[in-house]
Amino acid sequence: MGFDALIIGGGAAGLSCALVLGSGLSKPYCAGKKVGIIAHQRASHLSSALINNALGIQTGTSGKDILMSGMQKLETFYPEVEIIQKEKVLKMAFLEDKFEICTNKNCYTSKLVVLATGYGKPFTIDGLENYLVPHSKSKPSKERIQLTNNDHLVIPDLYVAGTLAGHRSQYAIACGSGAAVATDILTLWNQGEHTKVHDKVR
Repeated sequence: MGFDALIIGGGAAGLSCALVLGSGLSKPYCAGKKVGIIAHQRASHLSSALINNALGIQTGTSGKDILMSGMQKLETFYPEVEIIQKEKVLKMAFLEDKFEICTNKNCYTSKLVVLATGYGKPFTIDGLENYLVPHSKSKPSKERIQLTNNDHLVIPDLYVAGTLAGHRSQYAIACGSGAAVATDILTLWNQGEHTKVHDKVR
C-alpha cells in the first residue's frame, strides 16, 4: 500500500500533524494525495499526563482523553486520512524515490514520512541508527534520544516531530511541532508557496 505522506506515531505531535494535513486535503494542490497515520499510541507519554497549563484545554483534562478525542476528530472530520491501528513499526528502508515502512503485520511505502514516536530508549525502529543522537533538551541521566534534523527535516522527505525532533516534553510544544511539519509538507505540495490551513468565523 502506497502513501504520499505517512505519519508514524499517534501521540500529540503525530495526531496534530495528521489533523492539519487532513484539513488540507480538500485544497486543489492536494488532489490525489494519500495520507496515513500509524497510530500506535500505547507508548505515548501523553497517556499518563494531566493537562492543566495548555491554552484552550480545560483544566484537569487527561492526556488519555485528548488522545481519544483527537483520534475521533480525525475520523469524523478528515476520514480521507487512513488510520492504521494495532501495528508497531519495526523497520524503515530507504528506496530510490520512497520509503518502505514495515510493521509487525504489514509493509507500506510512502514518498514522505513523519516520525513522531517519542524520545524514549530503546529506539525500536531499525534503519535509523545513523541519525540517532542524545537528546539536546533533556537531562542526560534520562538517556533520551532524538534524530538529527534541520527544522524538523532529517533528510529530504523524512521529517521528525515532537520530542524525537529535540523538543522538550511539553504538550503544547509537541502539538506545535506536528502542525509545523504538516504545513511544511503542504507548502511542498503547493509548489513551495508558503501554506497554512485554518478556518475563520464568518
